[in-house]
Amino acid sequence: MTGAARGALDGAEDREFAIRLKHITKRFGHVVANRSISLDVVAGSIHGIVGENGAGKSTLMSILYGFYQADSGHIEIRGERVRIRSSRAAIDVGIGMVHQHFMLVDTFTVLENVMLGAETGARLGPAITHARAALQRLSDTFGIEVDPHAICGSLSVGARQRVEILKALYRGAEILVLDEPTGVLTPQEADQLFVVLRALRARSVTVLLITHKLREILAITDSVSVMRAGEIVGTVATAETSREALAELMVGRKVLLDVAKSARVAQAPVLQVDALCVASEGVRRAVDAVTFNVRAGEIVGIAGVAGNGQSELLEALAGIRAVASGQFSVGEHCVTPRQPCGPREMRSLGVAHVPEDRLRAGLVADFSALDSALLGYQDDPAYSRYGFLSYQAITAHCNHCIEQFDVRPADASLRTGGFSGGNQQKLLLARELGRNPKLLLVGQPTRGVDIGAIELIHRRLIEMRDAGAAVLLVSVELDEIMSLSDRILVMFEGRIVADVNAASTTERELGLMMANAHSSSDGNVSEGAS
Repeated sequence: MTGAARGALDGAEDREFAIRLKHITKRFGHVVANRSISLDVVAGSIHGIVGENGAGKSTLMSILYGFYQADSGHIEIRGERVRIRSSRAAIDVGIGMVHQHFMLVDTFTVLENVMLGAETGARLGPAITHARAALQRLSDTFGIEVDPHAICGSLSVGARQRVEILKALYRGAEILVLDEPTGVLTPQEADQLFVVLRALRARSVTVLLITHKLREILAITDSVSVMRAGEIVGTVATAETSREALAELMVGRKVLLDVAKSARVAQAPVLQVDALCVASEGVRRAVDAVTFNVRAGEIVGIAGVAGNGQSELLEALAGIRAVASGQFSVGEHCVTPRQPCGPREMRSLGVAHVPEDRLRAGLVADFSALDSALLGYQDDPAYSRYGFLSYQAITAHCNHCIEQFDVRPADASLRTGGFSGGNQQKLLLARELGRNPKLLLVGQPTRGVDIGAIELIHRRLIEMRDAGAAVLLVSVELDEIMSLSDRILVMFEGRIVADVNAASTTERELGLMMANAHSSSDGNVSEGAS
């Protein structure tokens, strides 16, 4: 354990440790994911773990929960040395885990999901009676309110997360591991989660919280460990640290966390959307009669809980998904169901698209960085003449992309799949932003990107806006939406329910809008909302 880690635990030697990890090392081939990690977690506390992508957080938690086996080192749970070879073994020693993507059967009730795989006895009737009583006791004890007869697929995201917590508690969890628990929650749902976590702590449940959101770490944890390059570089009492200090520990240098931007200068609309509808596989339209515009020199952010039509809207505007009804225009060119426009045509109109899923729709893992940096623009005369590609020009272009966005390693011949997720994202952004588009459609620009690279990406997006580009931004990170956007649209069930000035709204107000719980009389909804 580092000196910083030991310092955070001074005075706690007489307290019981729920978890003690001793010199945990895990290798994947030549890559050392965890390097001799030692970590003590005080029983009945909320302990945070933060770190950049690839720092080793997920690997360490996977070892604790039995998904992976450490190459060396050992684990102690409540003072006893244990061998955790499976998730069942983890459950048996009192460890529960709530995954970022919930493990629920949507067609089952809450009660059925809670008891699934943990039925008592051969007869289902008595097992249901036992589970119902146990669920009620847990709900009363911890203040976790969920209707046991509700179908899980009909519940809000926050309610489904509470079901996952109840599942773990029903199986006897005294240690609860939560992996990025607020990634799909509104601010109000996150606040409700924090109430539950405090209730768990008050009743001596130990919580291990893995997140990249530093504000949440500061709001809810008692202590926090920072990981970098497979090692714990510091463990500190939360009350004695700050967002800036944690970010510096994570990256190894000072990081500018706040986005600096000048006032917006209103210009002519570049994108105009009128009563646009996009179909989905379900009964409800993915995008339902939305109307808005994006002006040159403006960033318009779309806020909303994932799955409310943001992804389908971006894909329709990029020419990937068909328009069911309504229309949209880029400049003078109008797209309707009878006048469709594919991705190639949209690019020719000056539209660049950074898709939300980079490997599904933006890059090809088996291509070299050289090819991925050109993908979609291979017919550009700068790189192709008479059907022949100029690899000298392509190589110069790729090297420029790598340099401008600090892609690591700086190797144009490296297979795209060989880069980390964050560096894949930087390569994709370099390709699209480098075209100086009139309209930039960008989905989840910093997904899987380290905190140091986030600073770079945010600066580049502001530069695009200041150079006169119109930017439509979709992000699940509310902080990102609020700090980058000039104007914010809020989507709920495929419709735009609010259109607000980013500078004059609050996170709480946006959260209410995202849940469609705001009132149109509060003055926040502009005339542009549909």
